[in-house]
Amino acid sequence: MKFQYETRRLGLTVLKPSAHSARQVLEFYNRNRSIFERYEAARPADFYTETYQKALLEFEYNQTIHNKSIRFWIYLRREPARIIGTICFYDIVRPIFNRCETGYKFDARYWHRGYAREAMDFGISMIFDEAKFHRIEAYVMKENTASIRLLENLDFQYEGTCRQYARIRGRWEDHLLYSRIR
Repeated sequence: MKFQYETRRLGLTVLKPSAHSARQVLEFYNRNRSIFERYEAARPADFYTETYQKALLEFEYNQTIHNKSIRFWIYLRREPARIIGTICFYDIVRPIFNRCETGYKFDARYWHRGYAREAMDFGISMIFDEAKFHRIEAYVMKENTASIRLLENLDFQYEGTCRQYARIRGRWEDHLLYSRIR
């Protein structure tokens, strides 16, 4: 796997840990904080700092080097200085299962333009064709209808409900399990 790819409209990059990258990621999270926090676990107190984001980028970079996960930060090819989203393939289990989980988030200003679909189409192809995975799983809260629609458009199949799967906003929330098989 490479650390940088391009699609027709997008760039996908594994960011190297730096102050500049940490600032870009922090700006992305700050622009979308109220949206993202509806679907995610509580953040550490210092999450919205450059220091934390730089440390997280360093951790994620090392995870990628060791084939534990891969997070791509997404930008428009014509506007490479602004992060518009991220896709991640993580919780990799090899060799018996050859599976991983996926997640994604996109800046609300770039919704309904096909960018998430384009990035995920590419990421899924890379995971299946280059990395030779057999299965990708996605967990989504039932009220996140936009994410469910994206998964279904990407040919993920609903497998069932994982009861009290994750603690979100202080409550154990059910998640729907979707998967796609190579």
